[in-house]
Amino acid sequence: MPRLLFLLPATTYRAEAFLEAARLVPVSVTVGMQRVPEGFPIASGDVLLLDLYHPEAATHTVVEFARQHPIDAVIGVDDRTAVVAAVIAEALGLPHNSIASVTTTSNKREMRERLSRQGIPVPHHRVYPLNGDPRALAKQVDYPCVLKPLILSASCGVIRANDEEEFCTAFHRIGTLLINLGWVARDEQARWILAEDFVPGCEVALEGLLTNGTLQPLALFDKPDPLDGPFFEETIYVTPSRHPAEIQQQIFDCAARTAQALGLREGPVHGEFRVNTDGVWVIEMAARAIGGRCSSMLDFASGMSLEELIIRQALRMPLPPLTRQEHAAGVMMLPIPYGGKLSDVRGQTEARAVPGIVELTITAQSGDELVPLPEGTRYLGFLLARGKTPEEVEQSLRNAHRRLTVVISASPLAQNESPPPTPQSQAMRF
Repeated sequence: MPRLLFLLPATTYRAEAFLEAARLVPVSVTVGMQRVPEGFPIASGDVLLLDLYHPEAATHTVVEFARQHPIDAVIGVDDRTAVVAAVIAEALGLPHNSIASVTTTSNKREMRERLSRQGIPVPHHRVYPLNGDPRALAKQVDYPCVLKPLILSASCGVIRANDEEEFCTAFHRIGTLLINLGWVARDEQARWILAEDFVPGCEVALEGLLTNGTLQPLALFDKPDPLDGPFFEETIYVTPSRHPAEIQQQIFDCAARTAQALGLREGPVHGEFRVNTDGVWVIEMAARAIGGRCSSMLDFASGMSLEELIIRQALRMPLPPLTRQEHAAGVMMLPIPYGGKLSDVRGQTEARAVPGIVELTITAQSGDELVPLPEGTRYLGFLLARGKTPEEVEQSLRNAHRRLTVVISASPLAQNESPPPTPQSQAMRF
């Protein structure tokens, strides 16, 4: 039986979905992770402790392990573990993306520079050192612009600035975030901030699977809420896309050219694009699958989940046709309205009763410290819906969201700009 090595961060929404998919495939699973969280759903004997912040050290441990337990495929589930997976796969002689290509996707500066050299549309950008003088730097950019860290994801630390004053405020705020998260002390790339032109237009996300350099699109998601700033909190994804077929084909073509330009050849990719009258612009492309619980909405005609397809493709097992079921589907990443300690989320029964809603998961626990964007690194939870049309799905998500009331107690540890109106607690109805 082949052996699969999963590389998982200590905290991820993806572990359960991948482990459940692995149970449907004839494969032995070993999980490589930094530490084993309490209640982790796999036997300790199937866990290999790895230093995921140092790929060379992790690779040495895996190579020694593989002498007794041969490994047939390695899968990383987020940006960091995707890089480690590439290093390990190369050492083991397994099919993989090059280390350079995956490293490039996890660094916004390197990715934009590579794509720009290949003639693929990306926002005009500059990169500034964290210890630079923001007032001097603010005079060097065009407005509006967007400031962001080089290495974070899920819109964390992404802020729009419309003038020099807003640039300075955003620059300081991102620098403080990177220091507080501990990235500046351990990653040189966290000592820089990228400023790029704001690209107007609608935003879409594409999920795809690469095999020997050929991209197979799996789903195209519309993001019906405008993402114009000042922060860029993603909320609703709906598929299939409502864009005209011609526009969708332009997005697919741009995604394929982007993957080729980056040197990606194997496994899942997740791309973010902006579409306007000037064409399709690349915002991000990651060498991993979509994050959070979002993959749950992707039902393929074969009955396989996205995670099972990724596992089978990594093991070079035969794949069924990658067509999706005909119904529409969508997900809402439940936003955190303001900072503080979570007391309760009311109205869950009413939200689940909304026609079309198939799942409501509150991933935050009572007593958790909640931090909204741009400093936040998590969502409150996820809503999933299915329906006959994308319009039905979007409406179901919005109706269910309105039935939720989030009760958050004020906390001095919260990092949001605007404190709750009352000094003790407030119920926030969406």
